[in-house]
Amino acid sequence: MAFIKINTKAQDDSHSGFGTNPNQYGGRFINKNGTANIEKRGLNVLQRTSWYHTLIALPRWHFMLVLFGFYIAINFVFALLYFAIGIEHLDGITVTNNKWVQFGQTYFFSAQTFTTVGYGHISPTGFLTSALSATEALIGLLSFAIATGLFFGRFSQPKAYLKFSDIALISPYRNGKALMVRLVPFKNTNFSDAEAKMTLGMRITENGISSNKFYNLTLELDKINTLTLSWTLVHPIDENSPLYNFTPSDFEKVQGEFLVFIKTFDEMYSNTVAAKTSYTFDEVVYGAKFDPMYHRSNDASKTILDLDKLNHYQNYTFEGIQN
Repeated sequence: MAFIKINTKAQDDSHSGFGTNPNQYGGRFINKNGTANIEKRGLNVLQRTSWYHTLIALPRWHFMLVLFGFYIAINFVFALLYFAIGIEHLDGITVTNNKWVQFGQTYFFSAQTFTTVGYGHISPTGFLTSALSATEALIGLLSFAIATGLFFGRFSQPKAYLKFSDIALISPYRNGKALMVRLVPFKNTNFSDAEAKMTLGMRITENGISSNKFYNLTLELDKINTLTLSWTLVHPIDENSPLYNFTPSDFEKVQGEFLVFIKTFDEMYSNTVAAKTSYTFDEVVYGAKFDPMYHRSNDASKTILDLDKLNHYQNYTFEGIQN
């Protein structure tokens, strides 16, 4: 553990929500995608997992695979049950010695019952088969109701369509330096009343005791009325900053992380949305400045925002700057 003296003027953040004992904490505090770097144990998977939140948060193709997989699997199970009762109780099945052909017909009868399509080519006879088909129809109705709710939830869920730069920069700022992070709205959404907060978490040693320390980082601008272009969050590294007198080697020796929190109002959803990310010290480029992301169109009638330039920067050499 590297020893470093922190500026005593830096303001502590006593409401970080993270543990102070570094020996009990592993890895970064927040993942790049904004989720907490926490693995919960102590309860079984059914008790500690919200399946609704899991299915809502799944990537699109994973979600579709889950739905199709469930549909195929449950019809396969019911087809086995029909087959176990006896296909002679399914009126209309083609008589053949090929068991696979008979099972295929049973499977598609199950699919028709599950979806309540009911073509009428095959129909159940006998109490057990009729009771099984009635149960399957009920499960099918409930399953499609749940799937419809999940589809609606995924499409209607308020999301902060914001992208953060992959790296943070130590850049020139006035007559000194500043920590800079850039973000941009990347879809056709309208954001207003945007607020930003940045916190520094470090593992430091004081009086021979190691601990996680958190500091509020003052931003040049922490609120804007509307978020339509890129927004560069700027923390001036002055005598009140915990990064005061930090050198490039300090970023290599000390284990630290910048936590970024954004809250804004989405006019389409008429709701407040939030996003967060983090940057470990090895994701900080010392001596660089971001390239501009927007420019005037050729006919000077619009402003062009180049989303692919979010991470573009130029190296910069600090000369004559002490802090």
